[in-house]
Amino acid sequence: MRSPQERNTRLENMSWRIWNLARKIQIEGEEASRSSKKRLEREKARRDAAADLSEDLSDGEKGEHINESSIHAESTRGHMPRIGSTDAIDVWANQHKDKKLYIVLVSIHGLIRGENMELGRDSDTGGQVKYVVELARALGETPGVYRVDLLTRQISAPDVDWSYGEPTEMLSPRNSENLGDDMGESSGAYIVRIPFGPREKYIPKEQLWPHIQEFVDGALVHIMQMSKVLGEQVGNGQPVWPVVIHGHYADAGDSAALLSGALNVPMVFTGHSLGRDKLEQLLKQGRQTRDEVNATYKIMRRIEAEELCLDASEIVITSTRQEIDKQWGLYNGFDVIMERKLRARIKRGVSCYGREMPRMIPIPPGMEFSHIVPHDVDLDSEEANEVGSDSPDPPVWADIMRFFSNPRKPMILALARPDPKKNITTLVKAFGEHHELRNLANLVCHG
Repeated sequence: MRSPQERNTRLENMSWRIWNLARKIQIEGEEASRSSKKRLEREKARRDAAADLSEDLSDGEKGEHINESSIHAESTRGHMPRIGSTDAIDVWANQHKDKKLYIVLVSIHGLIRGENMELGRDSDTGGQVKYVVELARALGETPGVYRVDLLTRQISAPDVDWSYGEPTEMLSPRNSENLGDDMGESSGAYIVRIPFGPREKYIPKEQLWPHIQEFVDGALVHIMQMSKVLGEQVGNGQPVWPVVIHGHYADAGDSAALLSGALNVPMVFTGHSLGRDKLEQLLKQGRQTRDEVNATYKIMRRIEAEELCLDASEIVITSTRQEIDKQWGLYNGFDVIMERKLRARIKRGVSCYGREMPRMIPIPPGMEFSHIVPHDVDLDSEEANEVGSDSPDPPVWADIMRFFSNPRKPMILALARPDPKKNITTLVKAFGEHHELRNLANLVCHG
């Protein structure tokens, strides 16, 4: 039987536990109330600002009724015209073919090299790696562009290939016909690897944040040296500074914003994926608290960097219109309606009272077709079989065909690693529920 002192001690401990629990609930409630109040204040401020700007707009230019086609013809800050089609790219290239432009791309996480990319090796080495390498290669072949540098991290770790430790790698052009006769000693597209962070360790992107400033210091040294070299080659002795710095993902965007400010060079940003949207999706799953998500993904540091990118960028490239409306719309630095009204005012030459927002341009990711051999769809089945009999099917073909009741139907091919965030289940569900689409095509998911 417990003594009165033991009972009193247990009762006191229980009382403290109850008090701490009640206090924790109270603090969480107060924090939620403060967050809600701040959100309401931001929304009110946005509505008030939009209302102020609306006063000077004609009815045809307000809100959702702004003529997108006319507004897209102008840049938010007047530095860069929009290039929206192949014809426009050809026109732009012809107009600038005599220029010697220097472009800098930044993508600092993952394993980046020009050939034999290890796509899918880890979560940091995926589609973005392919995207930035092919973008650099294509820009390097564009008339008027003299040099493109894709800046990334130099990695000399024993568990990765030695090629990731090479300071510089030239990207071979896909089409030599696009190369001009005035190619110089330093012209073309290059991967430039800047040493920063642990010298002999390959680390995930979440661990790169403390080393961003070290990368920026090294990148500044390279850009200044290269600008002087290009000045001696094509600038009549004057440094040739980058015409734009293009950051990819939040970590490189943070770096690009610092470089842009230091060099007074326009910045472009591509998010690839966004922190606020990811945070919302993870919290909806209910498997982790906000603090646990932040500890795992450094999500608040990422969101802070993305807000900085909004403030520093001239243009933000997105893959879809949904990314603009539903994802960037979650950020303090961007408001869809406000951005449209600002563009309308700029188009009319009306003052924006110092308010600025980056121009959002959706550019769906493309595909590199140099390795694709198209089949003649005009041939009937017998002729197609005769024509195609000389070329052997790839080994994987038999494994795929055995699942189809009608293998002659065209194929919808989804390429992605088997990761929940790639949302393959939604694609399969949408395809399975669409009777007409199932009759027209076969779906293949390859990871």
